[in-house]
Amino acid sequence: MVKESHDRLRGHVRETPGRDAEPSAGVIDSRSVTADAVVGADSRGLDGGTLVNGCKRHVVVDTLGLPLAVVVTAADTGGRTAAQAVLTRITAGTHHRLNLVRADGGCTGSLVEHCLAALAPVLAIAKPTDDMRGFVVLPK
Repeated sequence: MVKESHDRLRGHVRETPGRDAEPSAGVIDSRSVTADAVVGADSRGLDGGTLVNGCKRHVVVDTLGLPLAVVVTAADTGGRTAAQAVLTRITAGTHHRLNLVRADGGCTGSLVEHCLAALAPVLAIAKPTDDMRGFVVLPK
């Protein structure tokens, strides 16, 4: 019921400026967050890249930033593994128009090949150049 309401609301927000209710492009990324004390040890892990002991949120949003899917894993879960799960979830579900998903360099290798072979969307990787320092919006 909540998912249906969310999908209808997202469709309405997208149609207001004249867009199609169903997105054709999206962005995937993940973020590790420190887990609260109430989160059990079996649900948390240590992210080796950020040294965060907790959970990792894997999120796919449309080009307006509206969420399409969220998967929460232990922080030590590999980004490609979780990305494959969340991309399979959105393409198997109601987001049949999604044909392009942009990602950062953490989603390279077998995940790109998996998307080409088994899923509808093409996974486009945006990589930073050598002269970029700090937080920089990556080019398309």
